[in-house]
Amino acid sequence: MQHTLKSPITFTGVGLHSGKPATMVLKPAAAGHGIWFKRTDIELGNALIPAIYDVVERTPLCTRLVNDADVSVSTVEHIMAALAGCGVHNALIEIDGPEVPIMDGSSIDFVRGIMAKGVRRQASPVLAFEVLKPVTATREGASASIAPADGLIIDFHIDFEDSAIGSQAKTLDMRNGSFARELSDCRTFCRRTDVEAMRENGLALGGTLENAVVVQGDEVLTPGGFRHADEAVRHKMLDALGDLYLAGGPIFGHFTGDKSGHAMTNTLLRKLFETPGAVRPVLCTPEQAARLPGQGLVWNEIPEVA
Repeated sequence: MQHTLKSPITFTGVGLHSGKPATMVLKPAAAGHGIWFKRTDIELGNALIPAIYDVVERTPLCTRLVNDADVSVSTVEHIMAALAGCGVHNALIEIDGPEVPIMDGSSIDFVRGIMAKGVRRQASPVLAFEVLKPVTATREGASASIAPADGLIIDFHIDFEDSAIGSQAKTLDMRNGSFARELSDCRTFCRRTDVEAMRENGLALGGTLENAVVVQGDEVLTPGGFRHADEAVRHKMLDALGDLYLAGGPIFGHFTGDKSGHAMTNTLLRKLFETPGAVRPVLCTPEQAARLPGQGLVWNEIPEVA
């Protein structure tokens, strides 16, 4: 069955790229509502933005949603991953600025906040999307693909010149509490040269060594280093889960990312839904729902973070 939040949850912080303070409130919503954002600082016009793939403005550094009134909200991938990973299907997300707070650069604060307040079962079956045939998107040596599977499997490979990251690969079946256990505490990462370039272009203005893992060559500049030896590829998987949840519901499919990012995942989703016979909506049986991310998640599966 579908789930929503038991009660409102508030998060405060700054936007990673804008550097602007933000307060975000997750609110319960009725069955069938889906996930929507509402810009509370917009007084005139349409302030509601659906969390759906076809309103994504494809950018390489984050996922930005833009409605038909040109009202936007950026860096939604980490909160979307948390909602997917906690099995939340319906929520209204009120935010008083243009960017979701980055918190510590992972989804762990969102997951802990959601699970501390709890989720509530609703009297409607989950609408999911079943992949029926493989679809692939490629660009400049990167690729993303999705193929049929009886649950959601995420398979990712990255390769960086910096030896602090290097080549990493990981595969996870996302059913039950896999996201919370394995991915939720994995932070965004970048190279120091990338930080300098982004700031020259007015981005990463809210980035610090407390909300991102910064590397240079074989050195990790962030105090304490990585939380996991392969935290970088795990974070890419976290991003992929959040971006895939913009399908409008959970996906049954095997996603493979090879050096891909936000824009590539969105290109893949668009191609999936545009390809005749590639995907179909399904109302989940109890057996299918048991294979979805977040089903059966319990508090003690959530990592402790210092």
